[in-house]
Amino acid sequence: MAHLSDLVNLNLSDSTQKIIAEYIWIGGSGMDVRSKARTISGPVDDPSKLPKWNYDGSSTGQAPGEDSEVILYPQAIFKDPFRRGNNILVICDCYTPAGEPIPTNKRHNAAKIFSHPDVVVEEPWYGLEQEYTLLQKDINWPLGWPLGGFPGPQGPYYCGIGAGKAFGRDIVDSHYKACLYAGINISGINGEVMPGQWEFQVGPSVGISAADELWAARYILERITEIAGVVVSFDPKPIPGDWNGAGAHTNYSTKSMRNEGGYEVIKKAIDKLGLRHKEHIAAYGEGNERRLTGRHETADINTFKWGVANRGASIRVGRDTEKEGKGYFEDRRPASNMDPYVVTSMIAETTILFKP
Repeated sequence: MAHLSDLVNLNLSDSTQKIIAEYIWIGGSGMDVRSKARTISGPVDDPSKLPKWNYDGSSTGQAPGEDSEVILYPQAIFKDPFRRGNNILVICDCYTPAGEPIPTNKRHNAAKIFSHPDVVVEEPWYGLEQEYTLLQKDINWPLGWPLGGFPGPQGPYYCGIGAGKAFGRDIVDSHYKACLYAGINISGINGEVMPGQWEFQVGPSVGISAADELWAARYILERITEIAGVVVSFDPKPIPGDWNGAGAHTNYSTKSMRNEGGYEVIKKAIDKLGLRHKEHIAAYGEGNERRLTGRHETADINTFKWGVANRGASIRVGRDTEKEGKGYFEDRRPASNMDPYVVTSMIAETTILFKP
């Protein structure tokens, strides 16, 4: 008699050319990842060869009940680490039946910015640092924390090892390997300052692919925590008080910044970001004011400042960049619940296309 695990792990290629494509999209809140699966007649490696599909937008807060059909456009393909074989994950964005992007489709505008000739020629690179918190199911309290109580103060947990310092490493390592399997350009993981909090990094990736990869990595993380019976939170300040918040630091460079004389280009780009500080903050994640307090390695939300190796700045430039006179910088303002389509394209728009 077959066990459930045997059936879940069935290798479809033994008996059929058909594959399963998991269509993934972002729901009405801007952070609720949704997905559903369909059968495709054979292996596919190009999203343009996949059929468009639809879903009930009235059930995701994205369409009224009397006109609820929303159309999914496949945009990026990743290998499926759960079903494996030739099965795939498909990142989609959302349109009306008439072909108009719906209001929560942030990818459409990002694609326009990234396809602008001035942006294309600069080859913008991104490294996205996604922080998140693992919570005990039902009580929404961080993993490893005593029920209704608090662990010892911060200090031993950042990149910590040991049963009293690292909580959820099996989830984190499973996610790391699953992302590598999927073809996501994940570049590392580490334990964060608050116990129960972790980080993974995506990149360096070029243009809109960085955002596609981060959304795919978020989807995989949600699925793994579902299996583990743990809740993942992208709240920028999940625990009030003397605990670090969760951000999504965004490392960025253009071809001009990476070439000789790039440090001057970086300084001009940072000046531009300072001129549009309020607009960026407004687009950098819900609840970010609870995190950007000027404490816990942040700059105050109302203050724009930059510095070399300064983790209390809005923009941090690395020592190596200063020394070599070229390289990249880090925007430390985005919250952990930011939309990477919005943040990456906005940084490109401000630093490349914005003419003060």
